[in-house]
Amino acid sequence: MNNQKQQKPTLTGQRFKTRKRDEKERFDPSQFQESIVQGLNQTGTDLEAVAKFLDASGAKLDYRRYAETLFDILVAGGMLAPGGTLSDDMSRTEFCLFTAKEDLETMQAYAQVFNKLIRRYKYLEKGFEEEIKKLLLFLKGFTESERNKLAMLTGILLANGNISASILSSLFNENLVKEGVSAAFAVKLFKSWINEKDINSVAASLRKVGMDNRLMELFPANKRSCEHFSKYFTDAGLKELSDFARNQQSIGARKELQKELQEQMSRGETLKDIIGYVREEMKKTNISEQTAIGIVWTSVMSSVEWNKKEELVTEQAIKHLKQYSPLLKAFTSQGLSELTLLLKIQEYCYDNIHFMKAFQKIVVLLYKADVLSEEAILKWYTEGHLAKGKSVFLEQMKKFVEWLKNAEEDAASFACIWALAIRYS
Repeated sequence: MNNQKQQKPTLTGQRFKTRKRDEKERFDPSQFQESIVQGLNQTGTDLEAVAKFLDASGAKLDYRRYAETLFDILVAGGMLAPGGTLSDDMSRTEFCLFTAKEDLETMQAYAQVFNKLIRRYKYLEKGFEEEIKKLLLFLKGFTESERNKLAMLTGILLANGNISASILSSLFNENLVKEGVSAAFAVKLFKSWINEKDINSVAASLRKVGMDNRLMELFPANKRSCEHFSKYFTDAGLKELSDFARNQQSIGARKELQKELQEQMSRGETLKDIIGYVREEMKKTNISEQTAIGIVWTSVMSSVEWNKKEELVTEQAIKHLKQYSPLLKAFTSQGLSELTLLLKIQEYCYDNIHFMKAFQKIVVLLYKADVLSEEAILKWYTEGHLAKGKSVFLEQMKKFVEWLKNAEEDAASFACIWALAIRYS
């Protein structure tokens, strides 16, 4: 028997040292800040030199990790604490956006610095947009002059496409809105934006991110009306922005009217009630009869599922429109409204291929129902029609128009004979 003590098995293997680059680096922006501040102090107010310094420093400093610190320094001169105050324990520079001259030319020069930096280091784009959003939330912590400079810069950056108009959502912050900071900031911002571009370009950018219908939110709920918005921005010299907001409200009102009309039709409301509702909305939202007839026509044609067969859809359309002809008649009291309706019918029949052959029958039906007058039809035929399907629809209407002209001539002759008869009786 072996009394010798048996050795226990041991695990053997190679120990690996953790590579330094794999260790998580501690976030410490102080050294980064020192480098940027020192460079800005050396370049001073020479913004060309600033741009060159930032371009070269990106190869040595970690812009990706310390993007927020970088942008804080360029805007405010040092790192910003929550609320917008400068951190006391960090070095700072006097050469930044907030200490620059408060004029458009200087702000344009600063915009170029940011533009060059972001074009050189594309990965900074997202961080820069987040920085602007943050700065807008800190507006109360800045002086009026600092806010003005930031507003002008933001407007120029928006015009240049460096940032998205979605950053404006920060201005809807309740505290900023309540104290009137948002509206005052927006005045400066839109002035510089429109100065760089025009209102159409501004409108397109706002629509792209769904901001076109949110501008009223710059004001408290009790002042959130088109009248207040219009007066405020018109008095501030931004009439084009006021007009844009009015137009947007009108578009919103038209969409709402069409939606409600379709719902009322689906519920089977009486034509009398529907007509009353539309007239009330026209007064309330200042919608013209020409606009109203277009909405009514679209709602009427959207309230039914149409047959896909061309030979059956005409019959279906005539039956449907006969039912709703009193509704159409209620909003064609003016010649221009009748012409608007004719153009809407032409457009609809062209855009919906199954209705191409139904155009003439629809027009004749509405003529017989006193919705369309012979004057409106003749005006449409001779000069008022659209290019869409022109040759097809004019050919369809040819015989009916000839009949109308002959009837008009016969009526004129009869009137003349009748007048002579009365004269010599």
